[in-house]
Amino acid sequence: MTSLPPDLVEMLRGRALCFVTTLMPDGSPVTTETWVDTDGEHVVVNTVTTHQKSRNIARDPRVAVAIADPDQPARYWGVRGRVVATTTEGGDAHIDQLSQRYLGRPYPGFGGAGSRLIVTIAADRVHSPQR
Repeated sequence: MTSLPPDLVEMLRGRALCFVTTLMPDGSPVTTETWVDTDGEHVVVNTVTTHQKSRNIARDPRVAVAIADPDQPARYWGVRGRVVATTTEGGDAHIDQLSQRYLGRPYPGFGGAGSRLIVTIAADRVHSPQR
């Protein structure tokens, strides 16, 4: 596992734009936008258990994540890694916390039916062209 640089951790704790790429059953990549968080060591996202992204990571934990600074979109980080944990425990509270950060209000409920899934991603490689 590669450590997340402090300036990336700071960006993950803000309102960064995040795009997660997972692998479909045939190996083709699929990218989705999501809100992002961190525990200080990992990239953390929250999704719905019934979404394709959840099915993809259950089958193949390899992911790529692109995180962009909303104030300077040309400033971004790329993370290649793997999902090391998933849990539904605390998923609803976590999405409400993210909604407060991103929207300034409780989670409005868009995003599909199903339980919320917290996905923890360990970085194997971190890249930023600004470094």
